[in-house]
Amino acid sequence: MEITWLGHGSFQFRLPSGHAILMDPWIEGNPKYPRGHRIERADTICITHGHFDHIHDTPPLAQRFSPEVVAIYETCNWLESKGVKNTRPMNKGGSQKVGEVTFTMTHAVHSCGILDDGKIIYGGEAAGYVLRLADGRALYFAGDTNVFSDMHLIEQLYHPELAFLPIGDLFTMSPAEAALAVKLLRVRKVVPMHFGTFPPLTGRPEELQDLVADLETEVWALEPGKPVSW
Repeated sequence: MEITWLGHGSFQFRLPSGHAILMDPWIEGNPKYPRGHRIERADTICITHGHFDHIHDTPPLAQRFSPEVVAIYETCNWLESKGVKNTRPMNKGGSQKVGEVTFTMTHAVHSCGILDDGKIIYGGEAAGYVLRLADGRALYFAGDTNVFSDMHLIEQLYHPELAFLPIGDLFTMSPAEAALAVKLLRVRKVVPMHFGTFPPLTGRPEELQDLVADLETEVWALEPGKPVSW
């Protein structure tokens, strides 16, 4: 699978078949979105929660590409009110196959209000996902969250080999909490995200690396716009 970080908490996954998955797409207004990068395909869009920096570009992308859109039930309902079609609502603990990938929704410790016409409306709850690929491998995409003890259950149930964890602090966990998350998840690799976008998001991958130096986990710091293979 090809992974491209689009800055902040946004990622593009491209499967060997060409199937393209966008996780929490935020393009317009994203200071870390890679300059010159163009979204050429979107078969699936997956949303962890309704904050603008995770959902902002879903309606225009959905209109352009007609993807299947995975999110918690209430967020799907809001997206439908904005003209988004092909929603695939679900809730925590549930699994569904979308394209070639099975998505399992997990817990997250975060808020999920959606800014709509100057007001914040209920968007369900924030969530994470385990993505099970056709070759049997699994990755865990935490979305915005603090560490929580049930991450150990995610390890026991789904055995992810790769985790995407926020480390910026202030609105999510910092490297200190993320280091404990790594211990609970026992993953081989961790991709830091949701840091450096704005000055208050102070956590950095090298801090996380220092804190997990005694573990058999690689901190895989990506560059926005530069694809890597997994």
